[in-house]
Amino acid sequence: MEEAKEQQAYGVLLYYKYAKIPDVKSTSDFYDSHCRSLGLVGRVRIAPDGVNVTIGGKMSSLEKHIEEMKLNPLFDGTDFKLATCDQPTDDKFIRECGFDSLSIRVVKELVTFRSNPLAKSPDVSNAGRHLSATEFHSVLHDVMNGGGTGKEIVLLDARNVYETRIGKFEVPNVETLDPETRQYSDLPSWIDNHSNQLEGKSIFMYCTGGIRCEMASAYIRTKGAGFENVFQLYGGIQRYMEQFPDGGFFKGKNFVFDHRISVGSSDDKVVGSCLLCGSSFDNYSSRNRCNYCRMLVLVCSECEGKGCTEYKCELCQKSEKGSSPEEAQLQLTPDSLEALSTNQIKPLTDEISLTNEIVHPFRKLRILCLHGFRQTGSGFKGRTASLAKKLKNLAELVFIDAPHELPFIYVPNKDSTSNFDPCCVPNQLCRKKFAWLIPSKSDELLGQNNWFATDVPFDPLQYMDQTEGFNESCLHLDETIMRNGPFDGILGFSQGAAMAALYCKHKQSLYSSVGFRFGMFFSGYRAPLKGYDGDAIRMPSFHCFGNGNDHKDRQIDLSQSVALRAMFYQGSCKTIEHDMGHIIPARSPYIDQIKDFLSKFV
Repeated sequence: MEEAKEQQAYGVLLYYKYAKIPDVKSTSDFYDSHCRSLGLVGRVRIAPDGVNVTIGGKMSSLEKHIEEMKLNPLFDGTDFKLATCDQPTDDKFIRECGFDSLSIRVVKELVTFRSNPLAKSPDVSNAGRHLSATEFHSVLHDVMNGGGTGKEIVLLDARNVYETRIGKFEVPNVETLDPETRQYSDLPSWIDNHSNQLEGKSIFMYCTGGIRCEMASAYIRTKGAGFENVFQLYGGIQRYMEQFPDGGFFKGKNFVFDHRISVGSSDDKVVGSCLLCGSSFDNYSSRNRCNYCRMLVLVCSECEGKGCTEYKCELCQKSEKGSSPEEAQLQLTPDSLEALSTNQIKPLTDEISLTNEIVHPFRKLRILCLHGFRQTGSGFKGRTASLAKKLKNLAELVFIDAPHELPFIYVPNKDSTSNFDPCCVPNQLCRKKFAWLIPSKSDELLGQNNWFATDVPFDPLQYMDQTEGFNESCLHLDETIMRNGPFDGILGFSQGAAMAALYCKHKQSLYSSVGFRFGMFFSGYRAPLKGYDGDAIRMPSFHCFGNGNDHKDRQIDLSQSVALRAMFYQGSCKTIEHDMGHIIPARSPYIDQIKDFLSKFV
């Protein structure tokens, strides 16, 4: 009986390995067939520089997987971190943590250390020295008691701020540096700006399982003299807590990226606190997020029970993003939006008793809008003026230009015997046009003011050849959001819709979060870029495209708009079809459906 019970025990396995993968495709195929044969679920990331794995299943299956991997010399010295736990039962957690299926993805690098996709990551062969849990603990114990290495020691937490808020190392006589980053790619900038706190010291780094310390410690060591003494906790907090069940110098819980959410020690000390009332609290199971940056926040059950849904994380509060405390606070419904815009609702005063009423500040939704191919932000703004006017009580539309400037084109005179007839070239002053994705091998034409002949006035399938320039457009959007954000949603038209979907997919693959509360995609298509299949985009989405027999969209095939919609989690997709061609409809009944979708996020 006990043996049968043990066979059914559930567990989670985490491991990573930095090593040159000789054949990424065959490695991916192996993981796919092997893990499926064992009934394992979770995430496998494979890059030319190694693999990163978080999978769950029966303990017996996970043990067989470890045995198989150990037969491959590539995984010599790999730390396989296997833990027993309860089998996941909450569908929401299963989906959000990626344990509802097996996701195997080929990526450019295991860990994205920089927000700039064009920047080169440091070489992990230059990473800091590994210390076992007992070695790490011993050094801290000696320093606490007045001993040490002769150099001043600092602890550096390589995790994100929402992780550090429920657990951290606390050692008397040792300073712990918490960079308070939203995402790992923010860490290099913090290191650059705080080098004076690290230079000349012995730097002891830690993270959840060790992988983030590899890249970060290597980056610190690239700074040269004064930054050589970098050490990292081998196996991360997980191995430390296994070695020291009472927590040792680690207080609180270790945040993990699977259905367990966090893992504590025998010491039940609560380190975290509720964002709203400040009471001791460290449970992220409700998955509450900041309304402005979408980072996880701690909200206790009592505050959550009062019905509050407007949260602003501590980082957004520090940067003064979102509504100011002085703004009038109103409980708003979609039906009251029109009244608010015409000042029919009076602002609250001190004479009004709020007692137990939960109120929210009214703030229009901010939506980042991406134009189509060979358009501009200002031109797109003009074309959508009617839409913006009808949404003025709900949303602010923000328009920007794409980063790739396109060459001017013209159609040669068919009656001309010359290949180049100057009379056919427009001589009027033309405004620049831009694109998010460009045709392959067209870099040499970008940014030039010369005119180029085209064979036909319009190629209905040209969008299928526009597969270059994605990295530059991603960087452009990152900088726009950093400079002008935050944004609640993203809206794209035609190629802008294709780019918006790819960008959301890209952010989700890096940070497990899209970064927007919703997306809207008009007359869009699925851009044929490699490496963007796999998991559905987990974001509420609105899809609108033409499907009329006489007035169908003659620029984007209907099947391509349907394919774009298929990139998203279907349980939260809203679709409307119209008979108005390649446009964003702004008349009834379509505008009413658009308003209804947006009102859910106010």
